[in-house]
Amino acid sequence: MQTTTEKRSSTVRRGAAGLAFAAAVAALVAGAASAPAVAADAPPAPSYDFSDCPDIPAGVDAASWKCEVLTATGPLTLGSRSIPELAPMTITHAEGPMPDGSAGQVWGAMRSAPATVPGGLLGNTADQNATDRNAADHNPLSALSLQPEYGGRSDFYPAGDTMGLFTMRFRVVSPLLPHGCVIGADKPVELHLKRDGDSEWVSKNPPVIKFVAYDDAFTAPAAEGCGPLGKLVNDRFGLPAAAGNAITLNAQYTFKTYDQLPPRA
Repeated sequence: MQTTTEKRSSTVRRGAAGLAFAAAVAALVAGAASAPAVAADAPPAPSYDFSDCPDIPAGVDAASWKCEVLTATGPLTLGSRSIPELAPMTITHAEGPMPDGSAGQVWGAMRSAPATVPGGLLGNTADQNATDRNAADHNPLSALSLQPEYGGRSDFYPAGDTMGLFTMRFRVVSPLLPHGCVIGADKPVELHLKRDGDSEWVSKNPPVIKFVAYDDAFTAPAAEGCGPLGKLVNDRFGLPAAAGNAITLNAQYTFKTYDQLPPRA
C-alpha cells in the first residue's frame, strides 16, 4: 500500500503554527462538561504504533508529556466529487507543559494512503450506472485516487465554536497524472473542525477515546501541477469550489506519557 510520511520536530506554544491534528482531542476531552461515556459492548481496542513520537523539548518533565497517536477516516466531498470513505490516516504528536508553564506541542507525523474517487478520471458519476462506475474505478488508466497529506500548519487550541485549525493537501493519484498533481499545493485546504457529539471511551487500558469532527464550510482550491490534464482534473472535481465541500472524521486516539515509552536511540 502506498503511504506518505511527513515528519519534523518543532516546539510551539499557544497560537503557534505546526500543531498536529491529534491535539484536537485534548481540547475535546478537556472542554467537555463531563467525562466521556464508556462505550457499551466495546470491541477490543486497536493496537497503536508509537514509533513516530517526536522528541520533546529539553528540560521538560517526561512524565507530564504525552505522545498521542490518532487514527481517522470518514467521507470527503471536494467540489462535485465525493469519496464515501477515506483510507485511514494516522497522526502523531506530543504535548505537555513547557518549563514556564505554557502549553507546548511537537508535531510528529501523518501517514495516509490513497482512496478511490468513484467514476475515475474520465467518468461522470451523475451520468453513470453502478456497472459503468465500477468499470471506470478499475480501469488501469483512468483510475483516480486522492491521498490526504499534512498541509504544514495547524493550531488546535479551541477558537470560538471550532476545535482549531488543520491544513491539508490532497494528492491526485492516477497513471495519467504527474506525482506533483495536488489540490492545495500552494495554498492548503484550511479545516476549522467542529465537534459532533461527545467523546466516548473505547478502552481504559490502554486508554482509547473516540470522537467525531466535521467541517462543511471550507474552500477547496484548484489542483495544481497536473500537467496537460490539469483542466480535466479541475473540471472533474468542480474546482475551485467555494461551497459544497465537506469532511467528517471518525477518529480514535490513544496516548502514553514519555516516561512510559522506550528510550529513544
